[in-house]
Amino acid sequence: MNLVTQNINLSNGTPKQKRAEIRHYFTDTYELYEKLFETIASDDAYFEQAQPLRHPLIFYYGHTATFFTNKLIVGKTLTKRINSKLESVFAIGVDEMSWDDLNEQHYEWPTVAEVQDYRNKLKEVILGLIDRLELTMPISWNSPWWTIMMGIEHERIHIETSSVLIRQLPIIRVKSSPLFPICPTCGTAPKNELLTVPGKTVHLGKNFEYELYGWDNEYGTVQIEVENFEASKYLVSNSEYLNFINDDGYKRDRYWTEEGLRWRNYHNAKKPEFWVDTKNGYKLRCMTEEIDLPMDWPVEVCYLEAKAFCAWKSEQLGTSIRLPDEAEYHCLRDGVGITKEHYVKPIKANWNFEQFASSTPVTANMHGEFGDVVGNVWQWNETAIYPFEGFKVHPLYDDFTVPTFDNRHSLIKGGSWASTGNEIALHSRYAFRRHFYQHAGFRYVKSARELNTEFDVYETDELVSMYCEFHYGDTYYDTPNFSKVIAEIALQAATDTPHKKALDIGCSVGRTAFEIAEQYAEVDALDFSTRFVQIGARMQRNGILRYERTEEGELCSLQERSLKSLGLTGDYTNINFLQQDATNMKDIYTGYDLVIAANLIDRLRYPSKFLKDITECINSNGILLIASPYTWLEDFTPKENWLGGFKKDGEPVHTIDGLHAHLDNAFELIAEPQKVPFVIRETKHKFQHTFSEVTLWKKK
Repeated sequence: MNLVTQNINLSNGTPKQKRAEIRHYFTDTYELYEKLFETIASDDAYFEQAQPLRHPLIFYYGHTATFFTNKLIVGKTLTKRINSKLESVFAIGVDEMSWDDLNEQHYEWPTVAEVQDYRNKLKEVILGLIDRLELTMPISWNSPWWTIMMGIEHERIHIETSSVLIRQLPIIRVKSSPLFPICPTCGTAPKNELLTVPGKTVHLGKNFEYELYGWDNEYGTVQIEVENFEASKYLVSNSEYLNFINDDGYKRDRYWTEEGLRWRNYHNAKKPEFWVDTKNGYKLRCMTEEIDLPMDWPVEVCYLEAKAFCAWKSEQLGTSIRLPDEAEYHCLRDGVGITKEHYVKPIKANWNFEQFASSTPVTANMHGEFGDVVGNVWQWNETAIYPFEGFKVHPLYDDFTVPTFDNRHSLIKGGSWASTGNEIALHSRYAFRRHFYQHAGFRYVKSARELNTEFDVYETDELVSMYCEFHYGDTYYDTPNFSKVIAEIALQAATDTPHKKALDIGCSVGRTAFEIAEQYAEVDALDFSTRFVQIGARMQRNGILRYERTEEGELCSLQERSLKSLGLTGDYTNINFLQQDATNMKDIYTGYDLVIAANLIDRLRYPSKFLKDITECINSNGILLIASPYTWLEDFTPKENWLGGFKKDGEPVHTIDGLHAHLDNAFELIAEPQKVPFVIRETKHKFQHTFSEVTLWKKK
C-alpha cells in the first residue's frame, strides 16, 4: 500500500470530488492504522503495558474506532450505537498519566478478535455515511463532515502515538514489516554550530475559514515580536548528547529543573529511553528493530532531558542556551521559506512516511542552512500550550486541548517521520507532559529575549466560567449555594448508612464532591464534559481556582476562589475526577453507598437507561439523590424518552410519576420531594432563578 497521503482542502472542489477524497482519506487511514498493529508479534502482546503510565495497546486499537462512534452519536449523525460496552471501555484514558496513577486492575479488556470485529463494523458504518450524507462546500466545523474528518485526523494522531508504544514493547513482542523500513544510512555526526535567525513580528493562529481541518487550539490570533537570535544548525544528534552523558550530565543535579530531578530520580534515568545499554555499547531501539546507535541521527528525549542538556551546554559555551519558544520556531521556519502547506508545495522532509519509519541523519534533509526544520523528530519547545485570543472549544471534542492548559504540557513542533495529516500542517499545535516520550528531540537557541513560559490558568470559556461562579462564587439574592445544599441534604439522608464510597454523577465543576468527601472514604466525581472535571481536578490539585467572570458585553473580571475560603480544609485525595457518559458507564463504577445526580436527568438522551444502570451501582440500603428542575427539551432528550412533562391518554404525566415507574421496584422514596432554589449568574445584570426538585430514594 502507499503510505503517503496528502491533506484535504475542505474549501474548494465539488461535493462529488470531496466525497471521493474523504472516502479515500478514511480508508487509507484505517488501513494504515491496522497495518501498524500487524507489527505486534502475538495477540498477548496487545495486553502488555509498553509504558507503565499508559494503557496496553489493545486500548488504542479500539479507541480510535469508538471515538468515531461516540463523536457521531454526540453530533446526532449516528442514532444507534454499535457496541455500547466497547464504546465505554475505549472512550477515554489517552493522555499519559502522572507517574504512578494508572490502575490497570480497573479494566477488563476484550479480545483482539472482538476489537477487530468492532472495527470492521464501524468501517462499514463510516463508509455508508460518506456515501449518503448530504455534502455542501465548504466544509466548516459545524458540518457533520467535520466530525468525520475529526475521526480520521484523530486516528492519524494515534498512528504516531501507537508507533511510540510499539517501540516501547519488548523487542521479542514485535516483528519487522517492509511497510515500515528503517533508514540504512548513518555516519559521523557533524559539528553543530549556532547560526543567526533574523527576528520579525510573528503572527500565530488562523481564522475559522482556513482550508484544512484544524483542532481547536489552532484558531485565534496572537502577535509576538521576536528579536534576532541564534539557533543550532542541526538537531542535537546522538553523538552530541552522548557528550552530555559522558560528562556526568545525568548525575549532576545542577543541570536539572526541580521537576526534572523528581522525574530522573523516580525513574533512575541514566540515558534516553530508546537507548539500549549493552556490553558492546549503546544500541538504538527503533520501532521493530534494535540497531547500533547511529551517531548522526537526532537524539530522542523528553523535555526534562532536553532542558538538562541545555543547562549543560550553557556551561560549556559560557552563555545562555535554551530551547526555542513557539514564536522563535515559527520565525526559523518562515525564514527558511517553509510558508506553504506540504500538499501545496511539497517539502523534502522525513515525515508523512515519505522516507523511513525511523529517523535519518541530521544532515539528510536541509532547509536553507538548517537541518530538519520540519520532520525527522518533533522538536521540544519552551512554550507551555495556551489558548490564542479568540479560542473556542469545539462542542463535539471539548477535551482535546482544554485539559492541557495547565502549564504542564509543553509544545512540540515540526513533526516526525510518523507525522501525517494535521500533524504536518503549518498551524498544528501539539503539546505533551514534560516527561512524555514521543519521537521527539530538540534544537537549541541562544537569545537574550525574555520568555513567557507560565500562563495564568484563568478559565475563559464562558459556560465553564459561569459554572465556576455557580459552584464556588458569590451568593445572590440570599439563595444558598446549591451544590453545598445538595450535599447537606444527601449527607443528612445517609446518616445511618455506610460511608465508604459515594458517586457524584454529573458533577460539573465539583463543589458537591468536595463537600461529601469530608465524610466518605472514596468519591467518584464524573461528568460527560472534560472541561468540567478538569476544573474540579485543578481545584483538587491546587486548592485555588481562577476564572473570568462576565460583567457586561466584553467586560470581564478576574475571580479567584479557594477551598479554604469555602471552609473546605481536607486534602481531598479521595476524590476521583473523571470523564464518563452517564448513560454508558463502565462496569467499574459500582458499590456505592451514596449516589447524587443533581440537575442531570433532564439533560440525558436516555434518562430511563441511566435510572436502570444506576440501580445496579448502588449497594443495598444505599441512598440515591435525584435533583432536577424537570426542564425537558428535545435539544437534549427526544420527546419519546421524557420521564414526564407530557400528557398520556389525555392525562398529565409528571416526572415524579416517571421516577416512581422506574425506581419503585428497587427503591423506596424516603422523604417528600422538596424544592431547592438556585441562581445562575450570566452577567452582572442577568440571572437565572430556578427550583430543582429533590427526591431521596433508598435501595431495598
